[in-house]
Amino acid sequence: MTVTRLRHGGGVQTPPPVRPRRRGIGWAQRLEIVALSGPAILVFVSFVIFPVLMAAYYGFYKWKGYGVPTNFVGLDNYKTILQDTAFHEALWHNAEILVLSLVLQGPVAIGLALLLNRRMRGQSAIRVLIFVPYVISEVITGTAWALILQTNGAGNDILSSIGLGALTEDWLADPKLAIWSLMFILTWKYVGFAVILFLAGMQNIPDELAEAAAVDGASFWQIQRHITLPLLGPTIRIWAFLSIIGSLQLFDLVYIIWGQYVASTAGTSTMATYMVVEGRNAANYGYGNAVAVVLFVISMVIALIYQRFVLRRDTEGALTGGR
Repeated sequence: MTVTRLRHGGGVQTPPPVRPRRRGIGWAQRLEIVALSGPAILVFVSFVIFPVLMAAYYGFYKWKGYGVPTNFVGLDNYKTILQDTAFHEALWHNAEILVLSLVLQGPVAIGLALLLNRRMRGQSAIRVLIFVPYVISEVITGTAWALILQTNGAGNDILSSIGLGALTEDWLADPKLAIWSLMFILTWKYVGFAVILFLAGMQNIPDELAEAAAVDGASFWQIQRHITLPLLGPTIRIWAFLSIIGSLQLFDLVYIIWGQYVASTAGTSTMATYMVVEGRNAANYGYGNAVAVVLFVISMVIALIYQRFVLRRDTEGALTGGR
């Protein structure tokens, strides 16, 4: 482009660059956006937004699950939820599961990921074996562990056969042990997903950084502490977010292993199991919908708070310096 110089008062001035005009979005682009995003939006509204709104609607009624609800009770269902000690216990159990999942699964998964990120024999086979429990269905997992951990199950039989009969316990019904049995099962099943996620995040870390640190005399653990873990931060935060949401909505394993009656007495009931027991099993679907709304609100609030104070640094480009 040729720059035209103008003389004004004996001086030479360069005119400001001409900014190209922004063109508005044409009808073709708009139709393309609607065609690409329309089906996804329709599915999301139909299977997410609409059911949430219907659950909120039915939550104001005492409804048995069929016909048009007519017995309007207002906020009575929600008052009952807030006053029911069984719901308080279920909420506390969810909080315990949430914290213990982060504390137990996180360090184990990071340690395994750091180990498997190094070149070693059978690396691929070990990765597959660690990931296998995650792909097993919850029904199979719950049924298998329920048989293993029952009083006369394989777990106690193995302890007795190796001379550790004094350690046999009622792993599922004892309130002091049931929560730890649940956490062992959850860690066994879901730690593989965290390991694969962390390994994928490590692949994005340039090898030159570790090589340069090694040349400067840094040990393996110093490299992991000061280079790998800080750069793995966004992946760890995403995993923590998924673990938090999963802990709040935990249902299938608890319901399969402990059932609707033992879960509350064993101290492993959750908000989701409470919803099914007090809603569907009690033929009080209006109350069950109200519990579902409360569960949705709690999950949404925690998700928004986490995104606001934890994930925001990643979305704003904290690692690249962009805002």
